[in-house]
Amino acid sequence: MEHKRHRRFNTKDTYPEQNLNNDLCQAVVTEGGKTVYLRGQCPQNLDDFVNIASGDAIEQTHKVMQNIRQLIEECGGTMEHLVKVVVYITDVRHREDVYRTMGEYIEGVFPVSTGLVVQALARPEWLVEIDGTAVIPTEYKP
Repeated sequence: MEHKRHRRFNTKDTYPEQNLNNDLCQAVVTEGGKTVYLRGQCPQNLDDFVNIASGDAIEQTHKVMQNIRQLIEECGGTMEHLVKVVVYITDVRHREDVYRTMGEYIEGVFPVSTGLVVQALARPEWLVEIDGTAVIPTEYKP
């Protein structure tokens, strides 16, 4: 069963003053399936927890989203099963870079999204952290 994405929109319409292009929605309805709750993903390797060697918000966001994709796939799903993300950034000036980069991974997916600007993350060099929730439908077979 496909998740029902209610009131789809793109951030280029809701934030026309910003250079964004994210496919999001106001609500996602799921029925059945396996729910995957992801820990907040940071710009570090999943296997050895080594931080990537970059202080760039775009590069950090790529790593974060690659981790999210890898974890969902390891749990038996795809990015299309992503239903919610929560984005934490340490500087509002990184917002467009982070959301544009995240948009490359969620194009056509339309998860719900919440974004927060926080004072700091667990390590001072981290600029972005994203947690997510995915629901893999019962009938989905990879």
